[in-house]
Amino acid sequence: MKFVPLKGRGTAENPPNRFEPLFLEPDPEGMDPDAPGPRTVFFKDSSRSIIATNDSPDVGFEASINPYRGCEHGCVYCMSGDTPILMGEGTIKRLVDVRVGDLIYGTVREGPYRRYVKTSVLAHWTVEKRAYRITLADGTELVASGDHRFLTERGWKYVAGTAQGRGRRPHVTSNNKLMGVGSFSAPMAKRSDYQRGYLCGLIRGDGLIGTYPDGRPERANHWQHQFRLALADPEALGRAGGYLLEFGVETNSFVFQEASLRRKRLTAIRTHARESVARITELIAWPSDGTVDWCRGFLAGIFDAEGSYSGGILRITNTDAAILDNVVRSLRRLGFACVVESTRGQRPRPLKHVRLRGGLGEHLRFFHTVDPVISRKRDIERQALKSAADLRVVSIEPLGSQTLFDITTGTGDFIANGVVSHNCYARPTHEYL
Repeated sequence: MKFVPLKGRGTAENPPNRFEPLFLEPDPEGMDPDAPGPRTVFFKDSSRSIIATNDSPDVGFEASINPYRGCEHGCVYCMSGDTPILMGEGTIKRLVDVRVGDLIYGTVREGPYRRYVKTSVLAHWTVEKRAYRITLADGTELVASGDHRFLTERGWKYVAGTAQGRGRRPHVTSNNKLMGVGSFSAPMAKRSDYQRGYLCGLIRGDGLIGTYPDGRPERANHWQHQFRLALADPEALGRAGGYLLEFGVETNSFVFQEASLRRKRLTAIRTHARESVARITELIAWPSDGTVDWCRGFLAGIFDAEGSYSGGILRITNTDAAILDNVVRSLRRLGFACVVESTRGQRPRPLKHVRLRGGLGEHLRFFHTVDPVISRKRDIERQALKSAADLRVVSIEPLGSQTLFDITTGTGDFIANGVVSHNCYARPTHEYL
């Protein structure tokens, strides 16, 4: 289909009748790429009704007459491109790097609570606008236009406004608290110590390594050297194999167990080379005093191997005292609060759980600081939007004109640096082709 720039909705003519092809009136100004204002693209539409139902969280009506379709993306909601956005797999990405089709987190209201849900990015665009820096009591910083809106304890409010006159509208003041968990931790580099820690946690948690007699002492070399790591999640297996290769250890991959009605398919990597097994044994040795990077890597590896996250509870479970001690020591080294709990049963050794305290805010800080790779263990969907973080507005400072970015999502909002941010209001009947 050929796209023709148009003069907005008011000058678009309808076809003479329904049997004629779609007629569009070209706009000479729209042909000029340097012309100001948004460029409009019209698509032929197959809608059967002009009645649009609405579920936007900030519009007080359920239905409206909507004779026009689409969106000019001239909306006022926009933020700095460096704003970290919470992605659907639990990681963060800068707003400037988000793309149409990406899965991110938004919110929906269910009963008395708003809850986190995954939603798709439907559009992404750039504008030049006057920006403001909003600083919260916990240190969270947000850069957005004055027309941008955030969810507060009193509903949606603009960044800037006045109490009287033409600029009068609900706007954020120092009496307001934004809703969310607060600023996200920035991703950190995965250097050598991190990689050693990750391998230590993952292999000690789920791997098999050792040297055994092969039962034939008459042979000059009757020892068998073995390393095997079998997992249901290829993400962790791929990371481990890549790290081992960086340390000079080559492994072979194979199917350890095919899928069945009750079990997932298990894939594995292994090596029987004496030098490789000896090198892996050296890599996963307990350090005398692990660095911060090693602690991060170890927690990521042991969480991928033995961790779980369900119902808003993050645990790492094991029976090995050395593993549990290093989990607790590493968490405390990174500033996390935890508690050790035991499960009663008939096991030879008690099963213990190290539970991370602090709620969703600390869980997200764990995911972003430590960076475990298994995405299914980082799912926060349907958790309630509640937090003890001090998100009171401390200051709002004008910054001058900047290049800002915005997105349209299926829920009408997204999570920007830990707080709920509004996006372009587009009625649910709008189509993105």
